[in-house]
Amino acid sequence: MIKLMVIGNLGKDCTVNTVNGKNVINFSVAHTEKFKDSSGAQREKTIWVECAYWTDRTGISPYLKKGQQVYAEGTPEVRTYQSNDGKSGASLTMRVQSVQLLGNRGESAGMQQSQERTYSNANNGNAYSNQGSNAGSNDDINDASDDLPF
Repeated sequence: MIKLMVIGNLGKDCTVNTVNGKNVINFSVAHTEKFKDSSGAQREKTIWVECAYWTDRTGISPYLKKGQQVYAEGTPEVRTYQSNDGKSGASLTMRVQSVQLLGNRGESAGMQQSQERTYSNANNGNAYSNQGSNAGSNDDINDASDDLPF
């Protein structure tokens, strides 16, 4: 099994389509890495991943807007194509298994934490979890059942 994980920002609002009676949410994620080239100059490289999220639960779609930062994981595919000018090209696509909203550009860390949500197609069903700032209290930390075995 090959697994692809990407953290990046959406390049445009998602689209929801129905194909053969099944819902698919399509979106593109841009991941930008900064690095220094051999001469020491600062460079950036952006990789675009076209994502297809096949799910019956399309409730996440209103939140998948341009600029939204997401974490997505799934299985990768590379598609080759011929451009109009005759040049060969390739694009990276992913069949999404889960997607997590991380926040918008410029949000503070506290805002991101309170808005974190995960959508998943695990175990042949759909799962949703909200990992907000109300996830636990200090009483939970002192609970003996939470002790680690090491």
